[in-house]
Amino acid sequence: MEIIRSIQNRIYEIRGERVMLDRDLADLYETETKALNLAVKRNTKRFPPDFMFQLTKEEFDGLRFQIETSEKGRPLRLQNETSKGRGGTRYMPYAFTEQGVAMLSGVLNSDKAISMNIAIMRAFVEIRRIVFKQSDLKEQLREIKERLGEHDVQLNHIYDAMENLLDEKAAEKKWDDRERIGFKK
Repeated sequence: MEIIRSIQNRIYEIRGERVMLDRDLADLYETETKALNLAVKRNTKRFPPDFMFQLTKEEFDGLRFQIETSEKGRPLRLQNETSKGRGGTRYMPYAFTEQGVAMLSGVLNSDKAISMNIAIMRAFVEIRRIVFKQSDLKEQLREIKERLGEHDVQLNHIYDAMENLLDEKAAEKKWDDRERIGFKK
């Protein structure tokens, strides 16, 4: 269960998709990010854009801020793909959707990769279950609000009826207590 929580903390929402970054996957598979990305590049047909995409600078900056404030460990940095000259070639990280992570199991064939892939799939399923529960709770709250709104209307009708009855009683009392005119006995 601990490993699933650890994996869930590495799942981000980018472009409306739940994704994992190449560096996190490499860390879980106990390989280098460079090796993971090279394995993916050797099998590009397996990774269409809805399975994997490269982050833009803006997405990376927003994600880096989010990660650095929530994680005190390793900061999110650009990876070196190859060492060319000073500093190497910099690139934005790749993000893998749930389908892309599943496809990685066919590309990375070590025992560690297979067991990690199973744990990652379980983490994605658990997140989906939690989101489903939340949306179900939102629906229930909406229904409760509607019912309360209906009850408010009904209570207002009851209050109005009670006020009308009290007004009628007050009018009757005034009528009975009035000063009589005419002959008195």
